[in-house]
Amino acid sequence: MSPAGERRSWWRDAVMYQIYPRSFQDANGDGVGDLPGIIQRLDYLRALGVDALWLSPIYPSPMRDFGYDVADYTAISPQFGTMDDFRALLAAAHARGLRLLLDLVMNHTSDQHPWFLESATSRENPKRDWYLWREGKPGRNGRPSPPNNWQSVIGGSAWQWDERTGQYYLHSFLKEQPDLNWRNPTVRAAMMDVIRYWLEMGVDGFRLDVANCFLKDETLRDNPRRVFGLRPYDRQRHLYELNQPENLDIMRQIRATVDAYTGRVTIGEIYALPPGDTALSAAYYVGGEGLHMAFDFAFLFSPWRADAFARAIDRWERALDPDHEPYLWPNFTLSNHDQPRAISRYATARGEETLARARVAAALLLTLRGTPFIYYGEEIGIRNGRIRRSRIQDPFGKPYWPIYKGRDGERTPMQWSAEPEGGFTTGAPWLPVNPDAARVNVAAQQDDPTSLLNWYRALIALRKREPALRAGSYRRVSVSGSRALCYLRETAGQRILVALNFARNAHTIALPDEGTWRVLLGSQQPEEKALEGGALTLPGYGIVIARAVS
Repeated sequence: MSPAGERRSWWRDAVMYQIYPRSFQDANGDGVGDLPGIIQRLDYLRALGVDALWLSPIYPSPMRDFGYDVADYTAISPQFGTMDDFRALLAAAHARGLRLLLDLVMNHTSDQHPWFLESATSRENPKRDWYLWREGKPGRNGRPSPPNNWQSVIGGSAWQWDERTGQYYLHSFLKEQPDLNWRNPTVRAAMMDVIRYWLEMGVDGFRLDVANCFLKDETLRDNPRRVFGLRPYDRQRHLYELNQPENLDIMRQIRATVDAYTGRVTIGEIYALPPGDTALSAAYYVGGEGLHMAFDFAFLFSPWRADAFARAIDRWERALDPDHEPYLWPNFTLSNHDQPRAISRYATARGEETLARARVAAALLLTLRGTPFIYYGEEIGIRNGRIRRSRIQDPFGKPYWPIYKGRDGERTPMQWSAEPEGGFTTGAPWLPVNPDAARVNVAAQQDDPTSLLNWYRALIALRKREPALRAGSYRRVSVSGSRALCYLRETAGQRILVALNFARNAHTIALPDEGTWRVLLGSQQPEEKALEGGALTLPGYGIVIARAVS
């Protein structure tokens, strides 16, 4: 597809919305969200203004990692419904103009997947080479030691000993998540068949889990050590199981498979350490006919400072080199299912100040050049839940408690109303609903023009109305100090100024040039107000989005 064609692709103009299905809406009262529940809430999502829904995994799974351990790539977990329910969701979403993306977890399967079960029966099994089985090194007491020093993300060696066949298999994550051998062309072909299966059904694209992990060093070299790090995993430089040069070839193959179907999209999760390296890593996977987009997670780790966000944006813009290859496209997200919610990361002792920060963050997310991703509940200000140790579900939360409490806090149920359990379920929810659900919920904010929900709606509507906010270039405007961020979004016929104050005190900035700017949306400034005089004073956490009119 040509660069010009890429620029017109729907996903460039879209606002994406991530749904964690277990926590969105439970329709049958078993305490776990499901596909019929999502169908019930499609009108809400359409009214919010989003364009596409990304569902975290809904495949059959033992749920050791809550769906990221897939036991069948072409079926639906009974916890979430049936294949008929999925087809109904797909049809209902499309009828409302909403596209549907699936999460594909292809670095590893569940150890209950038929492929692995067959692979583990003997060394001679035809599927043995579908996974990374290897001999151990000579060890103590006559028992082999792991083939190399690679560490699992969850802790301990990345190699699991199998007594029956006398070899180790690789698992980058849980031992119940064995890594596939992507150097085996039969594995690649099987995975391309999985992709085609869902595309033929009408799915609009995929988010690819840990897309830069697929290929490992062919000779299994030891990773160099790092001095510092909380976990053994963090005390290595991951040179040989991440970002192997040939991994881009796999992304090109996936892209070519998807591009055979009109109007579909691929988005890669690029796992990088430290977080500051994510822009360069992500940009690598969208160049040279790679993926359509790859996540840069810098915002998930940025402190609450205007200059920190500005640097993250500049790194992404430089990495994608828009002047050289303008069809490369960024994306931004504030929260997801693996990291604490933004409103909790940026919380202060004063609730009204935290809400003001949430408004600034939303304005940033929805006015930048690139595709924005909203995590469910972000639009109403759901905070991270506080999960007692006895209620922890996430396996990643247990080894390092209380230093790291896992990911359950960002996965608590959606807060729909002041009804019991936040209107999420009539049963006992799989994770506790946040105690503030009685006042922080969709019903309470629905008709309140000052609510965070309606602020998100207004920003999304503005983005859809103004071509410069969807497709314009990004140019940062220099301001004094580190408290405000100001930038221009420009097309041939339109200039829009975005000015954001990240501090509680007022801040004056110089307008880009003489002339008149008309306010389109602002947290304090009335809409349609004309700005003149060459300077603009933003109150604490003030927001102004204005169009040049002369």
